[in-house]
Amino acid sequence: MDFSLSSALTFLSLIISIFTFQFLIRKLLYKKKYHPIGGTNFHQLMNFDRLHHYMTDLAGKYRTYRLITPFRNEIYTSDPLIVEYILKTNFDNYGKGSYNYSILSGLLGDGIFTVDGDRWREQRKVSSYEFSTRVLRDFSSIVFRKNVAKLANIVSEAANSNQTMDIQDLFMKSTLDSIFKVAFGVELDSMCGSSEEGAKFSEAFDNASAMTLWRYVDIFWKMKKAFNVGSEAKLKKNIRVVDDFVYKLIRTKIEEMHESKNDSSMKLQKEDILTRFLQFNEADPKYLRDIILNFIIAGKDTTATTLSWFIYILCKHPLVQEKVAQEIKEATKTEKVVDISEFASSVSEEALEKMHYLHSALTETLRLYPAVPVDAKQCLSDDTLPDGFCVNKGDFVAYQPYAMGRMRFLWGDDAEDFRPERWMDEKGFFKQESPFKFTAFQAGPRICLGKEFAYRQMKIFSTVLLRYFMFELSDSRKPVNYRTMINLHIDGGLHVRAFHRVD
Repeated sequence: MDFSLSSALTFLSLIISIFTFQFLIRKLLYKKKYHPIGGTNFHQLMNFDRLHHYMTDLAGKYRTYRLITPFRNEIYTSDPLIVEYILKTNFDNYGKGSYNYSILSGLLGDGIFTVDGDRWREQRKVSSYEFSTRVLRDFSSIVFRKNVAKLANIVSEAANSNQTMDIQDLFMKSTLDSIFKVAFGVELDSMCGSSEEGAKFSEAFDNASAMTLWRYVDIFWKMKKAFNVGSEAKLKKNIRVVDDFVYKLIRTKIEEMHESKNDSSMKLQKEDILTRFLQFNEADPKYLRDIILNFIIAGKDTTATTLSWFIYILCKHPLVQEKVAQEIKEATKTEKVVDISEFASSVSEEALEKMHYLHSALTETLRLYPAVPVDAKQCLSDDTLPDGFCVNKGDFVAYQPYAMGRMRFLWGDDAEDFRPERWMDEKGFFKQESPFKFTAFQAGPRICLGKEFAYRQMKIFSTVLLRYFMFELSDSRKPVNYRTMINLHIDGGLHVRAFHRVD
């Protein structure tokens, strides 16, 4: 990123010293007790490429700590009691807030991930209804089965020619195709490369996501935005690509709706989310754009990154990979490998529900590699947390799914080990953990509406791919790391080889 460390170091040190002094004076005058200081946001900047490692180290040392910034405290916690307090017990006092909104709204607008109050409740109510409908569930399952069959055919070709492939890139394209079909009713077909516009959208969306996260550590971003320079100029350019593509789809859908109303012989399918929103409310394009982009960031990157980390972890643990494959074989009752498309279309809800080990392995992947590694709320009025430490109005309080998954005080001495069995009871059934301990899907009133939607997609994809293929890393010696952005992408992709299963 375009940040001159040499020119900023002196300025940052002075600012941080001044505000640290102000915090100390406030503490002495008002006798408030604050969490221990783990560092500053300048340290976050210095550790940006390994940000979650850095914050995990601090969490292991303090459990709950604060970072000093020029404008506020930022409190980071791995304590389930505090997580429950901010996400449920005192929910109304911890929202996205104006600061989060100023950072996220450029890309996500007034969507469900950026707003509070009545605007959030309205979208939550509508979205909750949509996710609970059988129409969306059945439609999305058909889409998932169709797209994983396409993906499996591409993997099969790579296996036949003994070629390596970037499985994360394929997952990203496949889940993007899936969410576009579910959200817009549009066949994007980015996986097969037939849509140049779709490829440009996908690249711009990923770039905008990374640059949006950069705002959290770049104290000069508003200045850059005002002068349209550096990272902010790049962000604006990428958002323009995203908007042009999405608004075009919305206009097309609105025209189709009007044509179907005027032509009684024309029957418009009402299965996708956009059509269903338009069916009940002639919303303005900006409102629809914001809602749909929030669905996309929730449904594309989260499942694609989790599936990528899942394949990575299975390559590192081949015995687990074989155990998952055996369960899939037994649950689907397929002794012989049949046509991929035929098998994908036959994967039933009943079979998926029997796959407790697969479900546990996916959940264990999310524990160690959560799709959203950190999530911050803003304190709306002065408060005291359950541990007795104070929070000031305007402070950030963030819980850390990535760090929490590695805390020994939560998961035991083997916290950093991949062990799906920790999620199973003595009868071999999946067992839940408290959502305030396992925070991959948030908790409380903001708990992820698409949780079951995501599990269904990941299990359908895993079922088809692992029934037909074995996976190995193309280079087991090459380190695999994350890219620091809103979601936990694998930096540089995940390069693997696939081999056909013979049974």
